[in-house]
Amino acid sequence: MIEGVLVHPLRQIPDERGKVMHMLRCDEPHFERFGEIYFSLVYPGVVKGWHLHREMTLNYAVVVGTIKLVLYDDREGSPSRGEIVELFVGESNYVLVKIPPGIWNGFKGVGTQPALVANCATLPHDPAEIVRLDPFDNPIPYDWALRQR
Repeated sequence: MIEGVLVHPLRQIPDERGKVMHMLRCDEPHFERFGEIYFSLVYPGVVKGWHLHREMTLNYAVVVGTIKLVLYDDREGSPSRGEIVELFVGESNYVLVKIPPGIWNGFKGVGTQPALVANCATLPHDPAEIVRLDPFDNPIPYDWALRQR
C-alpha cells in the first residue's frame, strides 16, 4: 500500500425499503476536517485522471457502480515512492479510500452502468491547488487499457 493511503470498510444497512450507506463521521479517527462534498459521475470505460492535490486530502466512496481507482506515489522521500496501487471500489467493495496530498490518482468506470463517486474533501475546491495530467500521455508508468487475466 502507499504510505498515508487508508482503505476503510464502510457499513451498509439494507432492509426491504433500500439501504443506508455510511461514508464518514466527524468522530472517526481517520476524519481530518470538512472542506466540501461533491459527486463525480463516470461512464463505463471513461478515465478521469490523472490529478494530484497539493494540500487537499480526498475521501472517496463509490455509492453506485464500480470504478478502478489507481494511485501513484511520486513523492520525494516517501517510503512507497514509485508504488502503483489498483483498487476496485463500488457496490461490491464498499469502502472509504483516504488519499493524502501529493498522491497522483485517477479512476476508470468499469462494468455496465455509470459509477457515482462521492468525495468528502478536506478543503474547498481551488483550481490553483490541483495538478492535472493527460490520462494517456504522461510520465506515470500505468496503462489504463483493459487487461485480460
